[in-house]
Amino acid sequence: VQLQASGGGLVQAGDSLRLSCAASGLTFRTYVMGWFRQAPGKEREFVAAISGSGILMNHADSVKGRFTISRDNAKNTVYLQMNSLQPEDTFAYYCAARKNWAGVRTPAYDYWGQGTQVTVSS
Repeated sequence: VQLQASGGGLVQAGDSLRLSCAASGLTFRTYVMGWFRQAPGKEREFVAAISGSGILMNHADSVKGRFTISRDNAKNTVYLQMNSLQPEDTFAYYCAARKNWAGVRTPAYDYWGQGTQVTVSS
């Protein structure tokens, strides 16, 4: 299984970015997909999750109304649209996959991609 995240970069406060995570080696539509973020030396923090069908979504309170998770099962890809970015959104962002919806906010995922760095300047 491979999860390849991309789309990070250096932006200014108020800008938008869209992260992508391309999955391979798994039956993508049967997996819950999540995004987490992490600062050096800190614990990984839940950002958003989406069910295999795309019907269920869950966003952290800190990003609700600014970030939106989505998926395209035909492309085996999950996205994180990030609007109104702020300096406090500066993290490495990771995508992850798991089978079950229960507990999506915990970092107990089966597969992880490499991080993509998002840096927001003020």
